[in-house]
Amino acid sequence: MAASGRSEQRIEPSFGSDEDDNDDFRVEASDRVTASRKTAPRGKSPNGGKTKKKAAGKRGGSRRSSGGGGGFVGLIRTLFYWCIVLGIWGAMGVGGLVLYYGARMPSAESWSIPERPPNVKILAVSGEVIANRGTTGGEALSLENMSPYIPQAVIAIEDRRFYSHFGIDPLGLARAMLTNVTTGRMVQGGSTLTQQLAKNLFLSPERTLERKVQEVLLAFWLEQKYSKDQILAMYLNRVFFGSNAYGVEAASRRYFNKSARDVNLGEAALLAGLLKAPSRLSPARDPKAAEERAQVVLGAMREEGYITDSEIKTAMTQTPTKAKSYWSGAEHYVADMVMDQLPGMIGEIKEDLVIDTTIDLNLEKKAEEVISATLDTDGKKLDASQAALVSIDGTGAIRALVGGKDYAESQFDRASKAKRQPGSAFKPFVYAAALEIGRTPMSVRNDGPVRIGNWTPENYDQKYRGEVTIADALANSLNTIAAQLVMEVGPANVVKVAHRLGIDSEMQANASIALGTSEVSLVELTSAYAPFMNGGFKATPHVIRRISKADGTVLYENTYDNPPRVLDPAIVSEMNQMMVRVLTKGTGKKAQMKGWEAAGKTGTTQSFRDALFVGYTSNLTTGVWFGNDDGKSMKKVTGGGLPAKAWHDYMVAAHEGLSPSPLFGTTGVQPVFDEGVATPPGDMMSGDPEAFPEAPVGVNGVAVGQRPVDQAGDQWGGQSADQGNGGMVPPADVGQTTGATRRTTLFDILTGG
Repeated sequence: MAASGRSEQRIEPSFGSDEDDNDDFRVEASDRVTASRKTAPRGKSPNGGKTKKKAAGKRGGSRRSSGGGGGFVGLIRTLFYWCIVLGIWGAMGVGGLVLYYGARMPSAESWSIPERPPNVKILAVSGEVIANRGTTGGEALSLENMSPYIPQAVIAIEDRRFYSHFGIDPLGLARAMLTNVTTGRMVQGGSTLTQQLAKNLFLSPERTLERKVQEVLLAFWLEQKYSKDQILAMYLNRVFFGSNAYGVEAASRRYFNKSARDVNLGEAALLAGLLKAPSRLSPARDPKAAEERAQVVLGAMREEGYITDSEIKTAMTQTPTKAKSYWSGAEHYVADMVMDQLPGMIGEIKEDLVIDTTIDLNLEKKAEEVISATLDTDGKKLDASQAALVSIDGTGAIRALVGGKDYAESQFDRASKAKRQPGSAFKPFVYAAALEIGRTPMSVRNDGPVRIGNWTPENYDQKYRGEVTIADALANSLNTIAAQLVMEVGPANVVKVAHRLGIDSEMQANASIALGTSEVSLVELTSAYAPFMNGGFKATPHVIRRISKADGTVLYENTYDNPPRVLDPAIVSEMNQMMVRVLTKGTGKKAQMKGWEAAGKTGTTQSFRDALFVGYTSNLTTGVWFGNDDGKSMKKVTGGGLPAKAWHDYMVAAHEGLSPSPLFGTTGVQPVFDEGVATPPGDMMSGDPEAFPEAPVGVNGVAVGQRPVDQAGDQWGGQSADQGNGGMVPPADVGQTTGATRRTTLFDILTGG
């Protein structure tokens, strides 16, 4: 993501320190004061004993004088003298170092706090935070807006004299030096929170005397320019908490899936404990170590008088935090989608932004629960490892999106980025194109062997039904009828209709498009169904509703409230009548919703590699996909199976508490008949040769529309010229019957029976 012009200085707190980092330095001096005393040799006095006595008396007086002025008191005086001398020289040396290294720094007048990298706060329609994106991964909070336990915990374990020192803590430094000397290794540091902030805002991480001196000078400057609360807030909003989380807001959402505003005592202690060794103590890496360190922090808070024993007891009874190795929650697929779209909408991100999205967090959570539960229950036994869901309203606003089973395991969005063949879920566009050239739901076609070039599509059950209405053909997903309609309309016209309704992907205008052989994303496929729901208007899929600066200035806004009409209302009415039958009498029975009128279409690709169900009520249009990332076949999972079941479970939950309403154009409508031509005249091989290609080749060399041995989907199937029927080649025209019962009465046509 683009960031601010200034490089970000990240706060990486000390390792191995209760109160600070290990960047101590100490000045060592050793001086020995020695003295020698010369004694004259004794000799005999020429004056005899008298002289000897006097000499002895003098010697005794001399000893007393020496003992009083040159003994212990003299040693103290000497040591005191040299301490003063060394102190003066030491002060001069330190002063010289400060002046030297200070002179190497820029002028203090040019010092300023580097801008925090811009944060992008992404909100749901309710105003709830979906996610924060940016270098820090969280917005900056004032001390007043974060849980009071957080600053208390950090001060107690990192810098308990924070509010009383002047940028450096002599007592803390002395204590750290003594501890390190007695243990023989670097155990504690003496830097204050202000020093840590100065180091990480302005300085490089190397451990040198120059850096330490500059750190102290910068700490003095920070203390002079900012209040204690401001310094503490800057520290807490930039410090590294492990697992790629910078600042308390990012860390709280990363580990607890909540804002730092709502962190409780135990969680605050865990966050403060991470500062000693953020990566090693992260609960995503070592929950036990993180919890043990949190207990140490709680003890420090009690010693400082922030909390009581009863509060500690309550905190210790809370469930230990178990964070996943990565951000979790399907809403992060949405956040990634937002970040992918932002640069194209506003350019480089240079300041904090607030993004209002179309996501309903309640629907998002329901969608995630349904996808996860379905895969957990049936996924393994049916060899289905992944799924995706997208749900939009009549304007194209995305209300829920799930890009996979678990965002923490895989961040690839299968709803918007993966393109796969939709199979029979593409057929509604074929039928809509047919209605536009005058066909009606009651138009009759002959379900029989069809050959288009070298391609012979076959129905899923390998059976033919004779004459059927196209309404019945859609409900039962008959491949032969879809292929006939494509050739009547023209493949290019089918592609135009699909593009008009919302398919953006490039599609091949050939006969096999009847069976959904061109790849599309689940988002665009679902949005292309929305015109059936909303009465014929285009529903451009969108997730960003408004982009604003932190001060409320709006940079972008689009409500999509003036969409173009893409289908005639009469066509919409007829399509809805037909697709309702998919749920009531056809392949999508498992998607039926009690009390709600719903419509949709199933889709299954060759060898059961993909299974889809896309359907809608008057309220929402939802698409569901099941499959495997590597294209591995599932165990006969069709669109009417897992996808229809998951669609039903989600839509029932999504419509809870809403009043049922009918689909557009499904009430008070009388059936309309066309000329009733069952078999188009002429040879299917005539016309534009580009419209009749060779049999399209699918995976493993199997022709698209031809059923592999012992495998079939709800729309894949077919037989080549030398398969079935005793090796007979079906005629070039469409509709030859093969002994199936012909429906010849009006009653049969109207009732589908």
